[in-house]
Amino acid sequence: MSLFDWHSKVTIPSFNTTSCVALLSLYYLCYFYCLQVINKMAINPTKSIPAFFAGQSIFLTGATGFLGKSFIEKVLRSCPDVREIFVLIRPKKGLSVNQRLETILKLPLFDKLRETRASSFEKIIPISGNTTEKVLGLSAADKQMLIERVTIIIHSAGSVKFNDSLKYAIFTNTRATRDICILAQSMKNIKVLLYVSTALTNIQEPFIEEKVYPPIFDWKKMIEVAELLDDEHVLNVFTAKFLESAANTYVFSKNLAESIIQEYSSSLPCAIVRPSLVYPSLTEPMPGWIDNIYGSIGLYIGGAKGIIHIAYADKHVCGKIVPIDIVIKVILVVCWKIGLTTFTADSTLFVLNCVYQHSLTLEGETIIMQNILKEEVPFEGKVWRTYKRITDNYILYYIGSMLLHIFPAVLIDLALKCLGRQPMLLQLQRKLYVANLALFHFGSNDWKFDNTNKSLLISTIPLEDQDTFSFDYANCDIKEYYKNCVIGIKKYLLHEKMDISRLHPLILRNKRVDLFASTIETIIVFSMLWIIYKLIF
Repeated sequence: MSLFDWHSKVTIPSFNTTSCVALLSLYYLCYFYCLQVINKMAINPTKSIPAFFAGQSIFLTGATGFLGKSFIEKVLRSCPDVREIFVLIRPKKGLSVNQRLETILKLPLFDKLRETRASSFEKIIPISGNTTEKVLGLSAADKQMLIERVTIIIHSAGSVKFNDSLKYAIFTNTRATRDICILAQSMKNIKVLLYVSTALTNIQEPFIEEKVYPPIFDWKKMIEVAELLDDEHVLNVFTAKFLESAANTYVFSKNLAESIIQEYSSSLPCAIVRPSLVYPSLTEPMPGWIDNIYGSIGLYIGGAKGIIHIAYADKHVCGKIVPIDIVIKVILVVCWKIGLTTFTADSTLFVLNCVYQHSLTLEGETIIMQNILKEEVPFEGKVWRTYKRITDNYILYYIGSMLLHIFPAVLIDLALKCLGRQPMLLQLQRKLYVANLALFHFGSNDWKFDNTNKSLLISTIPLEDQDTFSFDYANCDIKEYYKNCVIGIKKYLLHEKMDISRLHPLILRNKRVDLFASTIETIIVFSMLWIIYKLIF
C-alpha cells in the first residue's frame, strides 16, 4: 500500500478553529520548553568543563615558559569557547611582545591547533610586563583592562633556577605573587586565582600533605629586605642564613609565595597546584613534547652525547616526575572546581600535590634511557661511549668529575684551539657540574606526597570530559613513556630528524664510538698499571 493509499484510509478528526489554535499553542510551548532544557544541559558548567570556560577571560603569567605555552595550546584546543587569554610577555632581545608571541605560535606544539582552528589564535592578547618589576611592570591602561575583564588568573611565572641571587628570586617568585594577589582583589568578576607552585616548597617534611605549611620567614619583611638592600655582601649573609632551612633560593622564594596565597585566600578564591619535576608530555598534543632544557633533562642529554659519565645522586631514590600535559589538565580541572564553588571568607585553600609516585629508581630510569638510546633512538654527534655512574659520595663524584669530565674537556678544548675553533667543552662541563650539585638535594632524598585531593578531583570530572581532562595516568607504560621522552628530546630540543632510514646507520656508528672509547680506556688503564709496575719494580 502506498503512502497515498494509507493516507486515504486514515480518518482525521475534525477540529474547530479554537481547538486548532489551542493545540498549536500547546505544541510550541512544549517545543520551546524542551529546547531550553536541551540548551541548558549543553551549557551547564557543572556538567562540562569546556562549558565552564566558555566566555571566561584568562590572565596567564609565564606564557613564554614550558608550562605557559602548553596551557595556551590546551585551553584553545579543548575549551574553544573561551573568550580570551591575556598573556604577560616581557620584551626581549629587541623583540616586541607581539613578535615574541608570533614566534611562540610557530612552534610544533601548535601544529594541531593551527590545522583545525587557526582563528583561535586571535583570542590571545599579549600584555607587556615583567615579573621582576613592581606591579608586574604593567601600564595603567593594561592594568585597567585586566581589572575590567579578567575572570581567571593562572600565575605560573617565576624563575626555576636553583642558583639565582636572593634578590632576583624574591622579586620574581615572591613579590610578583603578592602583586598578582593585589591586582586580583581589584578585579570585578574574579572566579579563580590559581598559583603554580612546586612540590619542593616543603622539603623539610618527609611526608608532604596538601596544605600550606608555616613559612620559613615573614614574606613581607623579606620583600622589604630585598627592595632596600643593594649591598651584595649583606645579601650574601642573608642568603646563607635563610638557606639553613631551605635548599636554595628557588625553594625559599616559592615557600614564601605559598604563604602569600594563603593570606590572600581569605578574600580571594585561590588554589595552589604543586607539580614536581615537569617532564615531556604523555600524549597531548603529541607524545614527548618538550622545548626546555633544565634540571635532569640536561644531564640526560649530556650522558647520551658521551659528555657526562658520573652523576651526583642516590641511585636508590625514586624519581618524582610529572608529564607537562598532566599538569595542564590538573590546572584546568582545579579552575573548574574552584570556579563552581561558592566562595566565602571561611573557604579552605585548595592545595593539590601533582606528583607521579612510581617505584622506578634513578638507577633504573638511567638504565632504561641508556637502552633506548643504544638500541632504538640514538642521538647524533655522540663523542664518547654512553655510560653514567651514580654516586652519593661527594669525594668520589669530585674525583670522577676531574678524571672523566674536566681533564678530557681541557684536552679537547686545547685541540679545538689549535685547529682555530672556539673552545667550549670546559665551560659546558663547569655548568653541568654546578647544575648537578644544585640537584643533589632532590636526587638524594625520597619524599612521600599526599594525593588525597588529586584522587577526589579525578572522581568529580564529568563522564563526557574524562577523555579530554582526566589526569589519571597511574597505569601508563613507563618504558614507552621514556621512549617518547627520548624521541621528543631528539626532535624538539636537539632538532634531529627521526628518519627511520637514518636510525640504523646511526646506531651502528654509535656502537663503533662505544667500541673505540672502550678500547682507548682499556689501553690507558693498562698503560697506567704498566707504568706503576715499572716504578715499583
